[in-house]
Amino acid sequence: MTAGVQRPKPIRFTDLAQPVFPAAAQPMREALAGYGAALQLTSEALLTTASERTGLDCWGDGGFRERLDVLTASLREESGLSDVGVAVVFEQLVGNLVNRLRLEELIAAHPEIEDIPIERPIVICGLPRTGTTHLHNLIAADPNLRYLPYWESLEPFPGPDDDEQARRDRCSAGLDLVDTSMPEFKRMHDMTVDHAHEEIQLLANDISGMLFETTYYLPTFAAHYKAHDQGPSYAYLKRQLQAMQWLRGATRWVLKSPQHLEQFPTLYATFPDAIFVVTHRDPVEVTRSMVTMIAYASRMACARPDPVKIARYWLDRADDLFSGCLRDRDVLPPSQSIDVRFTDFMADEQGTLSAIYALAGQPYGDDVRAAMADFIAEHPRGRYGEVIYDLADVGLDAADVAERLSAYRDRFIG
Repeated sequence: MTAGVQRPKPIRFTDLAQPVFPAAAQPMREALAGYGAALQLTSEALLTTASERTGLDCWGDGGFRERLDVLTASLREESGLSDVGVAVVFEQLVGNLVNRLRLEELIAAHPEIEDIPIERPIVICGLPRTGTTHLHNLIAADPNLRYLPYWESLEPFPGPDDDEQARRDRCSAGLDLVDTSMPEFKRMHDMTVDHAHEEIQLLANDISGMLFETTYYLPTFAAHYKAHDQGPSYAYLKRQLQAMQWLRGATRWVLKSPQHLEQFPTLYATFPDAIFVVTHRDPVEVTRSMVTMIAYASRMACARPDPVKIARYWLDRADDLFSGCLRDRDVLPPSQSIDVRFTDFMADEQGTLSAIYALAGQPYGDDVRAAMADFIAEHPRGRYGEVIYDLADVGLDAADVAERLSAYRDRFIG
């Protein structure tokens, strides 16, 4: 923050169940609602639209089609979408399918892409609100590493008439819609064209992963995901990284996703030489802020948001993720993994980063420290103001949450 500039005061959400949108958002939402009302949210309509927009029809491995059928049914029958939500998710899924088509076209023209090694990535694994975003952004500031900027995550493979600026402009327009409709979201998670984004955006191109759950209520799709081996989708993720590395270069990737907590065996099998950074925070604190953030974001697409239903669902999913970490943490070799407590990271950023870099065998010199310092100066924590989180606002009891997640807390928090 510039000296003398006051941070906004903390706020507490009082409209989670009955969202109040800014007046500036109404024209955008009305236009989207009109578009959404005319759409059919079916696999056939999505596949046809993606093919028509690209002139392509090679989809690669067909396993995604079953997941697309499950997802579209779950969206229609369970998520309670508004017409705005139908428009948003339709365009989101068409974008995922367009990315599939363009990847297949690219690799068909350049089959050598599949021989490119993804060497020793640094993979951050942790739930939202455990310091993962700040840690990810700091390491991504290292000029010697390669990260996934948000604009590239949305459109990793350009069309014939696209350049980088066109993709960046489309990303910026989408962020303007989000910021206008949900102006307080940046208090919890600041999204920009260039911020370091999670690879679950790439997993979504295989119609897999947790990304869709974070925006829409999809219990059937989530159950399908949990019941199936994610190895093929992680292999597809790696294939995309190879193509992106071929397109824009890379030395060593830094990645991050909460989903990895329940996928350690699959993650390790996909990236056997990776360095894994597993972040931890008191599970009550994690749940308190995570469920509030997701409940607030649900207004973007849901006709009648139900923060209590959302909170109960995400308490279950947090339990899945924490339990996965408990069950499989030892799958990650000690020589390739490190646990980072949120409180330790906040108390000693430099010490935490030094330990990670030492384990990774990655130089942590003056150039790296200066780049990270510049990032911190340009992105001071809390610059948009804080949110007051209270589990009672979403129908949960802190003592119940603490009891349910006590096994994880006992092992990793102490």
